[in-house]
Amino acid sequence: MNRSGRQPDEAFVGEARVELSARAVRALWWGSAGLVLVVLGTSVLVAGSGNGRRLPLAVGLVLAQVVVLRWQVRAPLAVLAATAATGLAVWALLPEVSLTGALLAAQVALCVLSATGPRRMSVRALAAMCLPAPLAFGAGGGPAGVTVYLLAVLLAWTAGQWRRAQRARAAAEMRRAVVEERARIAREVHDVVAHTLSVMVIQAGAADDVFARRPDHARQALRAIETGARSALGELRLLLNAFGPDEGADEGAYERTNEGVGENREPGPSLARLDELADTVRATGMTVRLHCEGTYDGLPTTVDLAAYRIVQEALTNTLRHAVGADEVGVRVTVGGECVEVTVVDNGRTPQGSSVAEGAGRGLVGMRERARLVGGSLRAGPLPGGGFEVAARLPVERVS
Repeated sequence: MNRSGRQPDEAFVGEARVELSARAVRALWWGSAGLVLVVLGTSVLVAGSGNGRRLPLAVGLVLAQVVVLRWQVRAPLAVLAATAATGLAVWALLPEVSLTGALLAAQVALCVLSATGPRRMSVRALAAMCLPAPLAFGAGGGPAGVTVYLLAVLLAWTAGQWRRAQRARAAAEMRRAVVEERARIAREVHDVVAHTLSVMVIQAGAADDVFARRPDHARQALRAIETGARSALGELRLLLNAFGPDEGADEGAYERTNEGVGENREPGPSLARLDELADTVRATGMTVRLHCEGTYDGLPTTVDLAAYRIVQEALTNTLRHAVGADEVGVRVTVGGECVEVTVVDNGRTPQGSSVAEGAGRGLVGMRERARLVGGSLRAGPLPGGGFEVAARLPVERVS
């Protein structure tokens, strides 16, 4: 938090300069220059048609305003002062031109300053632009002339603020999208790494226990570790491929970094691979009873992946947290309107743990996955013992 007590994002929106691309700066200059030339230039030519000596000087001042507008983004305050001074000079030379029209370029500069400059500076500029209002009254414009001028200045400043608010909303949406994407990536990595490491730790412990007495069982455990590690590396590679490299990056270097990882590419996580997932857990000595109903064909990828990850995380929680569990049942029912997932183990969850209270990181991730596809998930200990995870994920079939 900064000294003003506001959050950094709020301080940025309120005080910082907004940077525009070179293309946007050029487009802004051409647009504002065209507006000043057409509106103010025409007014000057009409008003000065009967005044041959003052007309050339007034036209020169209009062209000077057009040229100065070239720097309205880089130095908006200086451009505002210059266009206001030259606009007042045009009005002094040709009083037939209204004060509002003579200061058109200054109003454009005020709009740009309001949109791109610090808000405090733009408010001061707005107050300064209101100071010439009495001139409109003294020149015979009366209350109507003053009102028109003040409304034009206020409209220019408000238009800049509206544009600034648009950019702030777009920036906030981008930041929100980045945060959500980071959270999604974190869930993916957590699901892959937590499950694989849990299985590998159990297998490594089993291999160590029987290494001398039953080397064949030790080799079997080591092969299971290798298989699980290769599968996890393959999934991580798919995840990395989805987020890199950027355009223009050294794609060759990226490929070399991933060389040898998942060379035989396996299909991504899917309900169709539940048997493989169950086998990795069975290799730890846990009995896994898998029951599936329905067909997975046509399931949306998001729902398919969410259901798979929920099962994976539930099995991981059983391995890590279910005390004394030796059996877990997985039931997946694919119907016309939803996918129902139920995972029940026969272990005990330590009282007072975050998992027992339904607030563990894995449980939070599962609930978030279900929520993102419009579904729901409940998890908690069963009255007769064991722990249950039950999810309902709505689905619209794709042909």
